[in-house]
Amino acid sequence: MQEYAGAIVVIKCGGAALTEKKARDALAQDVALLHQAGVRPVLVHGGGPQINAMMKRLKLPEKFHDGMRVSDAATVQVVEMVLGSINKQLAHALNRCGARAVGLSGKDANLIGAVRTSARGALGLVGEPQKVEPQLVQELLESGHIPVIAPTAADAQGQTLNINADDAAGHMAAALGAKRFLLLTDVEGVLDKTGNLLTNMSLAEARQLLRDKTAQGGMIPKLRTAIHATSAGVDAAVIVDGRVRHAVLLELFTGHGVGTLIRRTRTARKSQTKKSQTRKARAKKPRAKK
Repeated sequence: MQEYAGAIVVIKCGGAALTEKKARDALAQDVALLHQAGVRPVLVHGGGPQINAMMKRLKLPEKFHDGMRVSDAATVQVVEMVLGSINKQLAHALNRCGARAVGLSGKDANLIGAVRTSARGALGLVGEPQKVEPQLVQELLESGHIPVIAPTAADAQGQTLNINADDAAGHMAAALGAKRFLLLTDVEGVLDKTGNLLTNMSLAEARQLLRDKTAQGGMIPKLRTAIHATSAGVDAAVIVDGRVRHAVLLELFTGHGVGTLIRRTRTARKSQTKKSQTRKARAKKPRAKK
């Protein structure tokens, strides 16, 4: 635990991990425990399943491009409404665990400055983080709070933009100089072309997975933001199997791996891949010391 005492750890949690109250409460308990152990966690959350459900309820069409939601004005309104609700639910869950959590969005105090994505013709009102002003988050951390951040932002003209939560989290981790950047997801991690789990890779290997299109769908923005954060100085990014119980604690406080570790250079290890296993079995199998 001493390795992470006082360290900033940015955790991106997807909407799937927050859909059920039981899962949300379990995550909140683990993050509160991190805080009690001296770690300074920052949460950035998504809300894909909840947004999908609301879009269907309102009978609005949904489109995706390279794993990212195509967003018109009506979609952005739904996104902002749903993410605002999730944000407060997660902050409240942390507070019930004895933490002091504060819910924010990228629009607060100009936390995340964004521009329309270069693929705006395909994505509409979707933004790319351009600049992060981390002062507010740093002040909250110094005062013992846990920032909980929803990934919406505004451009220079005041237009609200939908920011991919993976991208927002990666830029936040880089701006804060985080020691670890964890992306919780609902898959085992990054897989190679034959379906084997890649437990450990370098930046060069991660980039190759994007170039040769091994990475597909929602894994594309996850790998992209992990590469950005690690290139910008974050010690390591980990795409974590959030379905494993206490995945965050296992990743930080034990030698067990529950996903894919990405560093600038891959740590020495004989084997890069392993066959997919059950979550329970993987949680018991040690990974090389980080």
